[in-house]
Amino acid sequence: MAQGNNSIKKILIVAFSLCIVCSVIVSTAAVALRPAQQLNQELDRKTNILRVANLYERGMDVEAAFREVTPRVVNLETGEYSDQHDPETFDGFEARRDPASSRTLSGERDPAGLSRVENYATVYLVGDPDNPEQIILPIRGQGLWGLMRGFLSVEGDGNTIVGITYFEHSETPGLGAEVNNPRWQAQWEGKQVFDDEGALIPAIRVAKGSGSGDHEVDGLSGATLTANGVNNMLQFWLSPEGFGEYLAKFRSSVDQEDAQDADVELEAEGA
Repeated sequence: MAQGNNSIKKILIVAFSLCIVCSVIVSTAAVALRPAQQLNQELDRKTNILRVANLYERGMDVEAAFREVTPRVVNLETGEYSDQHDPETFDGFEARRDPASSRTLSGERDPAGLSRVENYATVYLVGDPDNPEQIILPIRGQGLWGLMRGFLSVEGDGNTIVGITYFEHSETPGLGAEVNNPRWQAQWEGKQVFDDEGALIPAIRVAKGSGSGDHEVDGLSGATLTANGVNNMLQFWLSPEGFGEYLAKFRSSVDQEDAQDADVELEAEGA
């Protein structure tokens, strides 16, 4: 006797066939769209870099504007540039997964809660790479609900902040998510990372209330743990564990230039 259309066997066959067809369609679409997704991700990265440097304008040609930005790979231990990796393709965030390309962190050495950090990282130089107007650093660390990732831009003196932005976080809307509020981010411009010549420990911080002086910005109301996360990631990435050694070279060169200018002025006065 022929089985009816409502038999369990026919229902399972139709369901299984439908799953196979849908799987093929989804897989094909994912493969076909992957290049477009990668282009969009790259465009978003470049847009965020231009934004933190105060170079982004709505409707601008991002690719054209980004020609003024030069990526370089830095050895975090020495603070020197490295030719070991291609700066156009190297991804330090992914490199942290490889034990051969990263190091473990724990205790006081890991205020940002990273557990593991890459040995090399990509920085972005605005203007002349040998004498950049700005140095853009990737930063990340744990917030209240998860990892926060962003960029910090400092002037060529290795000390004066231009801007900060976050392109990935899961903080609470209206509270911790205020890290992306333009009014809060605007406070960072002109602040100083270090409070003394030769200092290796950064002084910049988010205050618990209203910020004051050259090294504080206003706190985030109702989002103390998010603010702590911002402080912790800056303490790590601007210290010798992160980009501290690299930034020290710029600060040293600025000090040397100032000293040379002072000598010239003294010679001119004595002439």
